Amino acid sequence: MAIIITDECINCDACISECPNNAIYEPAQEWAYADETALSGTVKLPSGGEVDADAQNDPISDEFYFIVPDKCTECKGFHDEPQCASVCPVDCCIIDENHIETEAALLEKKAWLHGE
Repeated sequence: MAIIITDECINCDACISECPNNAIYEPAQEWAYADETALSGTVKLPSGGEVDADAQNDPISDEFYFIVPDKCTECKGFHDEPQCASVCPVDCCIIDENHIETEAALLEKKAWLHGE
């Protein structure tokens, strides 16, 4: 699974520094797979397909902090629980039912992101 930030977000900035995968971005911020990861150039996504890891992508939200699902591992391999959810003062970091993944898939994604 991935975590999603709901529209209850108050843009407090508590979650962004907690993410070990740099999957959380400020509202209206472009993002790239390569941001704070080992990825560079053309890479194959764990879910299939290829992307340019260095390419800038459009923001997922213009109003609230957002999480890139392909970079979220729910902190598996780093922590016992998602750190964004543990520090969120308004409990707006929740499971994203549209991106369900097994623990094995999340650990594989962690290894992919960090070149392990």
